[in-house]
Amino acid sequence: MHSLFKTKIGCVAKDELRYWSRSKLAISVLIIGIILTLSSVIVTAFKMHELNNQRQTMQNTAEQTFMEQPDRHPHRMVHYGHYAFRTPSPLSVLDPGVDAYTGNSIFLEGHRQNSATFAEQKHSTGLTKLGSLSPAFIVQVIAPLLLILIGYSSMSRESESQTLSFLFAQGTSIFTLLIGKGLALFFVVCLIVFPLTISALFAVFQGESPIIAASFLLAYILYLSVWVLFILFFSTVFTKKNESFTALTFAWILFCIVMPRVASTTASVSVPSAGKLETDFAVIAELRKLGDGHNANDPAFAKLKTSLLQKYNVDSVKELPINFRGVVASASEAKLSSVLNQFAEQRMQQELQQTQIARLFGWLSPKVAIRSLSMLSAGTSIETHHRFMRETEDLRFRFVQSLNKAHIEKLSYIDDINRNKGKEGNQKARINATNWQMIQGFNFTIDDATTRLSRSTIAFMQLLFWIVILSMLIRIMGRRAI
Repeated sequence: MHSLFKTKIGCVAKDELRYWSRSKLAISVLIIGIILTLSSVIVTAFKMHELNNQRQTMQNTAEQTFMEQPDRHPHRMVHYGHYAFRTPSPLSVLDPGVDAYTGNSIFLEGHRQNSATFAEQKHSTGLTKLGSLSPAFIVQVIAPLLLILIGYSSMSRESESQTLSFLFAQGTSIFTLLIGKGLALFFVVCLIVFPLTISALFAVFQGESPIIAASFLLAYILYLSVWVLFILFFSTVFTKKNESFTALTFAWILFCIVMPRVASTTASVSVPSAGKLETDFAVIAELRKLGDGHNANDPAFAKLKTSLLQKYNVDSVKELPINFRGVVASASEAKLSSVLNQFAEQRMQQELQQTQIARLFGWLSPKVAIRSLSMLSAGTSIETHHRFMRETEDLRFRFVQSLNKAHIEKLSYIDDINRNKGKEGNQKARINATNWQMIQGFNFTIDDATTRLSRSTIAFMQLLFWIVILSMLIRIMGRRAI
């Protein structure tokens, strides 16, 4: 580093840093940026650590409460239900991603698929719609503005003060100036990213992949480097400081505020999805065709009844060696789950298509690119949420069918149909509480490093695309400035 500052490029960078050190605005902005990033990292880290402990405790409590239930009718336990919680990923301390909007726990019960609950943004005010003050939001939205406030006059200051000719006369080329001033801005980028680096190291100690942590940091360095190039480009194009500041502010509003909203709106219009009420009516209409699983005499199960009577060579369901009501409940749950899964997959495919369309806007906005890349790397993207929904649905189905199996094998049909005939009938229609031990610990893990890296490839290409395009534009404008 010391030898670098002895070169012409290093001298330019050193001179730029010296200029900023004498500017109250630059120093104030830099301090604010570092404090904002550091404080958001610390606050979010404590928050996610607390959430991790809470969810793990609640998961254990939910399992213990379920298994400690007394002797009951097995179908009562189907409706008693069970909870599944998703613990945050190590890098979610830097980017909570969609978790703040989708929820982190699901109530599992028979005959229905519940959506995730306890989403942080659902309990927030309208002021948080732009984004929460997470480290990712600070670096994605606030940091570029801070860089603009520090470096907007990097080249235009030289033009306005008419020092460019003097510098050229001393043998300093325009590209030496650009690279030196860019190097000074990159030094500021490193200061802003430093708190993220410390937090990423802690994430590695908590089990995160070192490759993922490194790619996460690289993504933010590339993103802020794009804004360094924006600053150099506009301060080269415009010869007055106020003009370059106005152009950079407009670019920040366009790329950080407007384009992400345009992306999400375009995605929702391009892939329209039915509203909750419309979907609920469609689901109900399909489920009515399946028959009532609580009514063993429903005509929808006549064929099932006939096949069982033939299989066991008996004349009535009372003579079956198994509980026909439990068989109906199990068959009904299987058909019902198939229909629910069909609608759920349709909804998730629509959400994924919308997300993929929105991500294409990364070619038009570096903010969209880094937002996608950040969530994909941190394991807080929509793909991870969808896998959580699928795994919890698989847990729900196995949980319900295990109880239905106990209903079939461990409760007689006669006792079952007489369960409402007095206290004695009610007691006979219960099975031993040891049957509730089928619940096992639910432990959701994020996708492996290879999967997340492969999903992030396009977003990385988008950031590199911006760097290449801006570098070419700066080179062209640099030649014109000579």
